[in-house]
Amino acid sequence: MTTFERIKKVSKTRGMNLKQVAIASGLSENAIYRYNQGVEPSGPAIKAIADTLSVSTEYLLGIDEDTSSSQKKKVDILDDETVLAFDGMEIEESEKEKLRDYARYIISLREKENK
Repeated sequence: MTTFERIKKVSKTRGMNLKQVAIASGLSENAIYRYNQGVEPSGPAIKAIADTLSVSTEYLLGIDEDTSSSQKKKVDILDDETVLAFDGMEIEESEKEKLRDYARYIISLREKENK
Protein backbone atom coordinates (compact mmCIF):
# COMPACT_ATOMS: atom_id res chain seq x y z
CA MET A 1 0.00 0.00 0.00
CA THR A 2 1.37 3.43 -0.94
CA THR A 3 1.54 6.50 1.29
CA PHE A 4 -1.33 7.99 -0.71
CA GLU A 5 -3.45 4.87 -0.20
CA ARG A 6 -2.75 4.87 3.53
CA ILE A 7 -3.69 8.55 3.85
CA LYS A 8 -6.86 7.93 1.84
CA LYS A 9 -7.80 4.88 3.94
CA VAL A 10 -7.35 6.62 7.30
CA SER A 11 -9.06 9.78 6.04
CA LYS A 12 -12.12 7.75 5.13
CA THR A 13 -12.28 6.14 8.57
CA ARG A 14 -12.06 9.64 10.11
CA GLY A 15 -14.92 10.90 7.93
CA MET A 16 -12.72 13.33 6.05
CA ASN A 17 -11.95 13.71 2.37
CA LEU A 18 -8.40 14.31 1.16
CA LYS A 19 -9.01 18.01 0.58
CA GLN A 20 -10.16 18.44 4.21
CA VAL A 21 -7.11 16.56 5.47
CA ALA A 22 -4.78 18.69 3.37
CA ILE A 23 -6.31 21.96 4.59
CA ALA A 24 -6.39 20.80 8.24
CA SER A 25 -2.71 19.86 7.84
CA GLY A 26 -1.78 23.32 6.55
CA LEU A 27 -1.18 22.11 2.99
CA SER A 28 -2.68 23.23 -0.30
CA GLU A 29 -6.05 21.70 -1.18
CA ASN A 30 -4.59 19.32 -3.77
CA ALA A 31 -1.29 18.49 -2.08
CA ILE A 32 -2.26 14.95 -1.11
CA TYR A 33 -3.54 14.11 -4.59
CA ARG A 34 -0.03 14.77 -5.94
CA TYR A 35 1.26 11.89 -3.78
CA ASN A 36 -0.75 9.59 -6.05
CA GLN A 37 1.16 11.00 -9.03
CA GLY A 38 4.61 10.05 -7.80
CA VAL A 39 5.40 13.16 -5.73
CA GLU A 40 6.92 12.18 -2.37
CA PRO A 41 5.63 14.09 0.68
CA SER A 42 8.17 16.14 2.60
CA GLY A 43 8.95 15.26 6.21
CA PRO A 44 7.01 18.23 7.63
CA ALA A 45 4.04 17.48 5.37
CA ILE A 46 3.83 13.82 6.38
CA LYS A 47 4.13 14.83 10.06
CA ALA A 48 1.31 17.37 9.68
CA ILE A 49 -0.92 14.80 7.96
CA ALA A 50 -0.14 12.18 10.60
CA ASP A 51 -1.02 14.66 13.36
CA THR A 52 -4.28 15.58 11.62
CA LEU A 53 -5.25 11.93 11.26
CA SER A 54 -3.90 10.91 14.69
CA VAL A 55 -1.66 8.20 13.27
CA SER A 56 2.09 7.71 13.30
CA THR A 57 4.28 8.92 10.47
CA GLU A 58 5.71 5.40 10.39
CA TYR A 59 2.27 4.04 9.52
CA LEU A 60 1.73 6.54 6.70
CA LEU A 61 5.15 5.76 5.26
CA GLY A 62 4.56 1.99 5.42
CA ILE A 63 7.27 1.36 8.02
CA ASP A 64 4.81 0.21 10.68
CA GLU A 65 1.38 -1.41 10.38
CA ASP A 66 0.17 0.06 13.67
CA THR A 67 -1.98 3.14 13.05
CA SER A 68 -1.65 4.47 16.59
CA SER A 69 0.32 7.62 17.06
CA SER A 70 3.46 7.02 19.07
CA GLN A 71 3.14 10.36 20.81
CA LYS A 72 0.33 10.92 23.29
CA LYS A 73 -0.80 14.51 23.55
CA LYS A 74 -2.08 16.01 26.78
CA VAL A 75 -4.50 18.88 26.46
CA ASP A 76 -6.68 20.74 28.90
CA ILE A 77 -10.32 20.17 27.94
CA LEU A 78 -11.29 23.29 29.88
CA ASP A 79 -8.98 25.50 27.81
CA ASP A 80 -11.18 27.39 25.32
CA GLU A 81 -8.30 27.35 22.82
CA THR A 82 -8.18 23.54 22.76
CA VAL A 83 -9.70 22.11 19.59
CA LEU A 84 -11.92 19.22 20.56
CA ALA A 85 -12.56 16.54 17.96
CA PHE A 86 -13.91 13.03 17.78
CA ASP A 87 -12.87 10.55 15.12
CA GLY A 88 -11.14 13.31 13.18
CA MET A 89 -14.13 15.66 13.07
CA GLU A 90 -14.28 18.85 15.13
CA ILE A 91 -17.01 18.97 17.75
CA GLU A 92 -19.54 21.81 17.57
CA GLU A 93 -19.23 24.60 20.15
CA SER A 94 -22.51 23.75 21.92
CA GLU A 95 -21.37 20.15 22.35
CA LYS A 96 -17.92 21.29 23.52
CA GLU A 97 -19.52 23.26 26.33
CA LYS A 98 -21.48 20.18 27.45
CA LEU A 99 -18.22 18.20 27.57
CA ARG A 100 -16.54 20.98 29.55
CA ASP A 101 -19.47 21.05 32.01
CA TYR A 102 -19.11 17.31 32.52
CA ALA A 103 -15.34 17.69 33.04
CA ARG A 104 -15.98 20.38 35.67
CA TYR A 105 -18.45 18.02 37.37
CA ILE A 106 -15.87 15.19 37.48
CA ILE A 107 -13.26 17.60 38.87
CA SER A 108 -15.66 18.71 41.62
CA LEU A 109 -16.31 15.06 42.57
CA ARG A 110 -12.59 14.39 42.80
CA GLU A 111 -12.10 17.47 44.96
CA LYS A 112 -14.86 16.31 47.34
CA GLU A 113 -13.27 12.85 47.59
CA ASN A 114 -9.88 14.33 48.44
CA LYS A 115 -11.20 16.44 51.36
